[in-house]
Parts: sequence; C-alpha cells; structure tokens
Amino acid sequence: MKLFDLNRLSRNYGFLVKIGTAILYSVMVAVALNFFWHPGHIYSSGITGFAQIVNTVTSRYMPFTIPTEVMYFALNVPLFILAWFKIGREFTGYTIFAVAMSTIMMRFIQPTQISLDPILCAIFGAAVNGIGTGMALKSGISTGGLDILGIVVRKKTGMNYGKFNILVNLIIVLIAGFLFDWSRALYTALNIFINGRFIDSVYTQHNKLQVMIVTEHPNAIIEGIQEKMHRGITIFHDVEGAYGHTEKTVLLTIIDTYDLYDIRTTVEKCDPFVFMSVTEVQKVYGRFREQEVI
Repeated sequence: MKLFDLNRLSRNYGFLVKIGTAILYSVMVAVALNFFWHPGHIYSSGITGFAQIVNTVTSRYMPFTIPTEVMYFALNVPLFILAWFKIGREFTGYTIFAVAMSTIMMRFIQPTQISLDPILCAIFGAAVNGIGTGMALKSGISTGGLDILGIVVRKKTGMNYGKFNILVNLIIVLIAGFLFDWSRALYTALNIFINGRFIDSVYTQHNKLQVMIVTEHPNAIIEGIQEKMHRGITIFHDVEGAYGHTEKTVLLTIIDTYDLYDIRTTVEKCDPFVFMSVTEVQKVYGRFREQEVI
C-alpha cells in the first residue's frame, strides 16, 4: 500500500511539474515572439518560424491576414496525429497542452508599444525562447513542431536530429532574406544560432546518462529497450530488495539524454513498479555508440 501511494505521489508530482513547465514555456515563447521577433522582423526556428512566414505573406499579398498564433497551432495539428500513432499518447497529450497554451499566450501577451534594434531583438528573443524550450525538453515535454518530426525521422531513417534541424532552419533563413532583405536573414540566422545554444545549455541532450533499473521483469525490459535503441545492458542477477525481501534483477546501461523519454516509457510499460535511477556520466570509455554531434 505504501509503495502504491509513493508511486501515485511520484506520478502526480511529475504531472504537475510538466504542466507548470508547459505553462512557463508558453509565456516565454509568447514574450519572445511579440516583444522581440515581430517588432524586429526576425523569424524563429521551426514551426513558429513558418507560422511567421505565413503571417507575413498573407498580410502583404492576400486580402486577409492569418495570425501567427493561429497558423502555429494549425501547422502542429497534423504533427499531433503523427505523434499519437508513432511516438505515444502521453507524449502527444503534453505536446497538445504545451502548443495550446502557447497559442493562447501568443494571442493575449502583447506589448503596448516597443521598438528595438533588430540585433537586440534577435539576441533577447532567442535567449528567452531558448531557455523556455530547454526547460520544457528537460522536463520531458515536447514543444511540438520539429521535436515531433525530428523524433519520427530519427526513428525511421536514423538521420541525426541536428542535420534535420539545420536543413529546415536554413529554409527559414532563405525565405527571410527574400521577404525582407538579406540583413534580416542574417539577424534570423543569428537568432536561430543563439536559440540553439541556449537550448543546449539548459537541455544538454548530448550528455550521457547512466540508468540503473531494479526490476522483477528483466527480460521484458531488455527486449523493449533493445527494440527501440541499440544499447548494451549489463545484468546483475540474484539481487534482493531490503524492504520486501523479494528477488530482483539490476540492469545497467548508458544512454544519451535524448533517449531518456523512450527508455523511461518502455521500462514503466514493462514493469509499473520498477525502481529506476538516472545519473549524469562525465566520460564513457570502451564500446559505446555515440550520436554524431553537429
């Protein structure tokens, strides 16, 4: 009974942390967009950037204007469907909430009047959004858009997420040059670069993690992990739990931070009462499959 209460408390705490982080992210992306990017004519990366492009094109060449926040949500809808079938329902649920909150905040958090140098707009907009996105990713929340596409492309083709991200953002920079001028394209490139650096500084997805799993169902977990990712696993047999004096098995593996969501959901699906600890690793020697770093 106590173990059940602890598991439920842990799940509730995790849920509240993710919801709070999603709301914080939505506020920060709205501030970045409305206080810095729009006034400076700077484009964001990913889906937000494409939503800004549609807003600019419709306002200039169409008899109507599609607001950035509306297009932002609309572009994410097919990605929600993709994530639901290809990644997972819990992942998709948090993503929908984060994107919906961001859409609302983009609409209602508006500056009264602001006019800044475009370089300042690029730097501060990227910093605010990068910190918010990094915090969301670190809490296991997707911010939609390229997060979803990147995960699916990586699973299907093995293509490095960094390469995919650079390719998409290069298109945004080129469009920014044609819509405004090439100095604005350079500001957009600066914004995207700084945004990525802030995300990495908070999220540190290329860090290595040591995962220790204590379970009564080792075979199911091993099969589940190796089905999703190619990771070596060390097995410690005949381990006894001090509380219930039940026989358990300890599994030890090293992963990239980016794999943490997959391994956590896989392990919890195989054993709802599993004990799992995660610690950062300074350096890995021997046979370890590194992700290519861009």
